[in-house]
Amino acid sequence: MGVGTTAIAIAFWIFVAVAAVAGIIADYKKRKAVLEPLRLAIERGQQLDPALVEKLLAREQKDDAVNPEHLHLAGIITVAGGVGVALLGLFIGHNAAWALWPIMGAGVAAICVGAGLLLGWRGMVANRRAAANSNTDRGA
Repeated sequence: MGVGTTAIAIAFWIFVAVAAVAGIIADYKKRKAVLEPLRLAIERGQQLDPALVEKLLAREQKDDAVNPEHLHLAGIITVAGGVGVALLGLFIGHNAAWALWPIMGAGVAAICVGAGLLLGWRGMVANRRAAANSNTDRGA
């Protein structure tokens, strides 16, 4: 492995580390900016409206529920990517036979991940339909 390849690898991992740290810092600053008005109001001894406090804190909390449509889209994209990688393996295999099976394996792995996402999507949709039906039955 040459010096240039090593430098590229090191630069890539430095970029990944900087991107991760930058994301953490940006998230910290967003949270601090949301809570800053509350801190200033408390320091000045102002009476805080509970509705305002709840509104500011609710904005900070994220909805952790997974949207089934996102799983569906991710599954479709991942399966398509896996098929593309498998086709790439076929094309590259004509010139470099040794590369055919590793690339095909990567494509099949991506297809399996996409299939798992699609199965998760189908399960979530079924669970939501069952919950909606049970809520409808209770209301009737």
